[in-house]
Amino acid sequence: MGADSGPGAPAAVPWRKVLYERQPFPDNYVDRRFLEELRRNIRVRQYRYWAVVRETGLIAQQVSCVAVFLTLWSCMEQGDLVPSAVLWVCLGCALLGYGLYEILGGACVRERTRLADLQSATIFLAFTFGFSPVLKTLTESVSTDTVYAMSAVMLLAHLVSFPYAQPSPPGSLSLNAALFASVCLASRLPGALHTFTMLSCALLVFALWPCLLHRMREKAEWSFPWAAVLVCLAGVGGLGSLWPEGALLLSLALLTLTLLCPLLLVHLQRHKDNIHGPWDEAEIREDLSRFLN
Repeated sequence: MGADSGPGAPAAVPWRKVLYERQPFPDNYVDRRFLEELRRNIRVRQYRYWAVVRETGLIAQQVSCVAVFLTLWSCMEQGDLVPSAVLWVCLGCALLGYGLYEILGGACVRERTRLADLQSATIFLAFTFGFSPVLKTLTESVSTDTVYAMSAVMLLAHLVSFPYAQPSPPGSLSLNAALFASVCLASRLPGALHTFTMLSCALLVFALWPCLLHRMREKAEWSFPWAAVLVCLAGVGGLGSLWPEGALLLSLALLTLTLLCPLLLVHLQRHKDNIHGPWDEAEIREDLSRFLN
């Protein structure tokens, strides 16, 4: 880098920023105008603390959903919950959630009819109930420790791969990981009805609830924070009935995730310093899709 008055920059010949002609300047020469096009933080997004807290509520409630699911599984394994009672509760929650989903949808165009939804639910329940004895014995040859380890890894994969920006419908990797963990855990329950109940709960928690929550975020924004708080309280309360120390750890994790991490993000955002100038790669803003046909 040099200046206009440098030894290799004759004043009689102005420097031009072109590559297609030979100029009497060194290859690395630039004039004083080089830094005039410097721009700082032109694409930096400014975050507000409470807006970030609201968005992290989706992550916190998803972690709490996993805690609620594990609480249900533990209670059924220990015999504290009757499968038939859990099924009736799941059915009531599913009907209530479907009705709320339809009400929030309003007059929007539906891609599926209610009859198609009923057929899908019937087919899933029928196949799950029919294959429950098979799923019950699916992991008999696998040690319990291995089953628990696989379930933990799959639930962690579910949380990591969950599409938090667009949770409706849930991502295939996230949903498959959650269902895989559900099958592993359900295979350790006493009977086939327990297995069917556990898989029905998994469908309700990991597949249907995110769709309803996404509809609530779109159509009734005021209700989303309350729903997230209720799910977090349910997760902490359920885990506390089985493992008080775990409930304390979950509470600390949720508070860190929803209050401390947004504060850290907003604080570090002030120190962000991105520079842009003529050295950046060219960005093609024109729509080139017509050349791909």
